[in-house]
Amino acid sequence: MSDPQDSGLHSAAVKAEVLSEALPYIRRFHGKTVVIKYGGNAMTEEPLQRSFAHDVVLLKLVGLNPVVVHGGGPQINSALKRIGKEGTFIQGMRVTDAETMEVVEWVLGGQVQQDIVMMINEAGGKAVGLTGKDGCLIEARKKLMPDPEHPGQWLDIGFVGDIQRIEPAVVKALQDDQFIPVISSIGYGDEGQAYNINADVVAGKMAEVLGAEKLVMLTNTPGVLDKNGQLLRSLSAQTIDELFKDGTLSGGMLPKISSALDAARCGVNSVHIIDGRVPHCLLLEILTDRGVGTMIRSH
Repeated sequence: MSDPQDSGLHSAAVKAEVLSEALPYIRRFHGKTVVIKYGGNAMTEEPLQRSFAHDVVLLKLVGLNPVVVHGGGPQINSALKRIGKEGTFIQGMRVTDAETMEVVEWVLGGQVQQDIVMMINEAGGKAVGLTGKDGCLIEARKKLMPDPEHPGQWLDIGFVGDIQRIEPAVVKALQDDQFIPVISSIGYGDEGQAYNINADVVAGKMAEVLGAEKLVMLTNTPGVLDKNGQLLRSLSAQTIDELFKDGTLSGGMLPKISSALDAARCGVNSVHIIDGRVPHCLLLEILTDRGVGTMIRSH
């Protein structure tokens, strides 16, 4: 029979080894910005929510600067159902009429954002919620989608926005005061019109503008999968083009991959699409040798 004290020492030794393994990563990324796109199961299952909040606070405490960008697809769908509407999508983008835009604003900028802020604060951090209107953060214009059935023509999908400009001053000011910004993916255009913007797109552009060291996107899959369901641990721009052409990448993965690739091409050192269903996936990806997803390179 093993001695309980020996077992306790072994467990402590394993923890010490993990902490030791994290040291070079903490040193390398100290003071650097990490933009995290938060969504999927990690956002809807309570144990994963707590795990995420603890990871974000720990990253801040060891000297990194996490910036959280969130969507809220499941929560928006639930709210729409309550008023008798069904969500529809074209090429991975939510069709957003005026009534749907109202729902998007109060769900993302209200309920979801405040839940994330409180969760991070309860874990010992200092989070502050922002939408595109705060500090003129995200200036947007109406997005038109190419019509695949009629080349040269465009589809109007309502109050869905393209990012015109990001003004990062308010985010940088919060970071300097040791706050953790939590950004809803809502932009504002002329006369204060709100626009629903895909959260992956906002996260990618935010990472570019902030000169982030990393962009980390949480998903409901192990990462990017090939046609046989196998994880692709590393992707280049050329490989991604091939996956688009043969239909491996489609639906909600389209804006995610496009935004990740744009960020990599625009100076973000590494872009990771990781499995948000794995507890403490952020710490595993950023502070250990064991990645939990796909890394995207610009070349």
